[in-house]
Parts: sequence; structure tokens; C-alpha cells
Amino acid sequence: ASYNIAKAAFELAMKRQKKTVTAIHKATVMRLSDGLFLDTVRDVAKTYPQIAYDEMLVDAAAALLVRDPGRFDVLVTTNMFGDILSDLASELSGGLGLAGSLNAGHGHIMAQAQHGSAPDIAGQDKANPTSLILSLAMLLEQWEETKAAAWINGALATLLANAKTRTTDLGGMLTCSAFAALLCQHISGD
Repeated sequence: ASYNIAKAAFELAMKRQKKTVTAIHKATVMRLSDGLFLDTVRDVAKTYPQIAYDEMLVDAAAALLVRDPGRFDVLVTTNMFGDILSDLASELSGGLGLAGSLNAGHGHIMAQAQHGSAPDIAGQDKANPTSLILSLAMLLEQWEETKAAAWINGALATLLANAKTRTTDLGGMLTCSAFAALLCQHISGD
């Protein structure tokens, strides 16, 4: 599993401008599990000499993610630290409702809202659908449907840039269904 996630991180970095992978760990305390993870990522890093590679303790990474998020490009970490840091990064952009999420494996990939199902507001038309919509765009990119993903991302950027076309959690007036309908209109050009 460590090999698979490390390989995926370096393959993703190959497609990006900065071409940097940072391994996030706590091998100083979790010597066996994070030690195995780190050794595996180091081995994979050797096969990608064109990718800059560094390592960081998770607590330092959390602090730097708040202070200087642009310092990072691709983060690779264990499931627990990834879950925590992805929530932190989502909040930096405005909340959990603004982050896309994919679960990707060999032969299967699943888009999901990063924030989960939000059962406390289920059926109230309050949820911000942006997370699930961004997840769909990420899924389309994985399927190499880049034009469709670009339409979705562009429409979302346009709607989120205007306070009048945002959902209530972002200071706007739109419900979940109204935002989704407006997004569909924007994508279709109506």
C-alpha cells in the first residue's frame, strides 16, 4: 500500500509544474509503521530523479500548511495524517464544502464529497454541493475528460467569485439545489 500511494504521488507530480513531492510522517514516534512508509517512499523517489523530494514531520507540515500553503505541491502520507491534513487544507480554502476528493485504486476510482454526507443538514437543501461537483471534475480528469472537467471548474470558479451566486455557508443566498441548477445553466451556456 505504501508503494502504491508513493508511486501515485510521483506520477501526479510528473504532471505538475513544481514537480515536488513531500512525504509527511511521524517516524520519530511511529517508528515501525511510518518508518516502513518512509523507507518505501524513499525507494520510489529514487526512480523519479526529475522530481524534487523532501520529508516533513506531520506537526511541522500542519503549521506550514497554515502559514505557507503554496510551499507544497504534492503531499504523500499515511491515511490518518492525510485525512487530518486534507481537512485542514479545505478549511484554508473556505471550508470542507469546497474540497474535492477521490478514492483511487488499481482499476477503480470513486468520487465523493470530501466532507462526507453531512447528516446534520440532510434534506434541508443547505449543503454546499461544490465538494461533490469538484470531485466529479477530478474524476473526469482521471478519465482524461479534461474538457468536461475544465467546463465544470470554470463554471464553479465563476459562481464562487460572486457573492450573489454562492451558497449560504459562503455568505450567499443560494440553496444547494439552486446553486446546482445555476451551475448547470452556466455550463450549458443558457
